[in-house]
Amino acid sequence: MKHNMARASVTATPLPDPRRRALLRGLAALGLGAAGSPLYASNAWPARPIRLVVPAPPGGGTDLFARTLAAALGKALGQTIVVDNKPGATGIIGNDAVAKASPDGYTLLFTYAAAVVINQTLQPRLPYDGLRDLVPVAQIGAGGNFLVVTPDFPARTLREFVDHVRKHPDAYDYGSWGIGSGGHLTMAALGLQTGIKLRHVPYKGVAPILADLRGGVIKAAFVDTSSSLPLIRAGKLRALAVSGTRRAPATPEVPTMTEQGYPFDTDSWYGLFAPAGTSAAIVQRLNAEVNRLMSEAPMRERFLQLNMGMAPPKTAEQFAQTVRADVGVWGKVIQANHITVD
Repeated sequence: MKHNMARASVTATPLPDPRRRALLRGLAALGLGAAGSPLYASNAWPARPIRLVVPAPPGGGTDLFARTLAAALGKALGQTIVVDNKPGATGIIGNDAVAKASPDGYTLLFTYAAAVVINQTLQPRLPYDGLRDLVPVAQIGAGGNFLVVTPDFPARTLREFVDHVRKHPDAYDYGSWGIGSGGHLTMAALGLQTGIKLRHVPYKGVAPILADLRGGVIKAAFVDTSSSLPLIRAGKLRALAVSGTRRAPATPEVPTMTEQGYPFDTDSWYGLFAPAGTSAAIVQRLNAEVNRLMSEAPMRERFLQLNMGMAPPKTAEQFAQTVRADVGVWGKVIQANHITVD
C-alpha cells in the first residue's frame, strides 16, 4: 500500500544543537528535510539497503545485467543493493511486486522491455498499470535478441531458415521466454512477413531454453545475446540473426534481420523503474548515477563483454517517452497477429 504523508510546518523557537540534530534525523527518516525539501530527502536517501526486483530467474541475461548494475550502483550510492529474483508470467510477478511497493526509494525494478511494453497491450487483466504504476528511471542498453538454431539445423542464414521452414510447415518447435515475450512476438512478426509456421513453446526464462536446445528438445529459439554467447562461441548453437537496429557488439558477424531482408527496427532494452509516487529527487539522482556509470569505461566494457549495445543517455522523461512509443509499436504487432493469452 502506498502512503501519502502530509508535510509538517515547524515554527517553534530554534532548538539547541543536539535537539535540532535529533529532529533533522527524524525528519530525514520520514523522507523530509527541515522544511520538506526534496533535495534534503535525496541527500538523506539511501539510509539502508535497497531491494532490486528482477522479474527473471537467475542465470539469464536480465539477471546478469541486473547484478552488474546493482554492484556498481550500490557502490555509488553507498548502500547494498540486494537482487530479488521474482520470475514468472513474462515479468508480471516481479513488476507487480514493485508497482505495489512503498514509493520510498528502497524497492526498485530492473526489467526488460517486453515485460513492460508488451504486457501493457497483451495482458488485459494486469494487476497493475505499467504506464501509471511504474515510473521509468533510466534506460540501460539497447539491442536485440538472437535467433539461434542447433548445429544440425540445415540453415546458416535467416533466409535459409525461412526457406527451410516454409518447405516444412509446422515441423519445428521454437522456444521463447513466454507467451507475449519479445522472442515470441519477433517470430510472429517474421511469420507475418514470410508466412512460415512454427509451434511456439513458452519457457519461464532463457536458461531452460538453452538447456533444451543443447538437449535437442527444440531446434530453434529466440534468446538474449548475453547468456547464449558462450554456447555460440563453443559451436553448440548457431546465431542466424539479431533483432533490433544494430549488430551486437561482441558478435559483429551476426547480421540483423533487416540486413537480411526482413525489416525489424525495434530495439530491446533493460530499464530501471520505481513505484509511482517515488520522490522526483530520488528518480533524478538514480537517473544521473546510472547514466554516469554507463558512460564510464568499466561498465561500458562489462556490458560490451555481455554483448549489449550502449544507448545514448536519456533523462527519466526521455526514457518514459521511449516506453510509451514502444507500447504503441508492439501493440500493433499483437493486434496484427491476433495474439492473445488464456
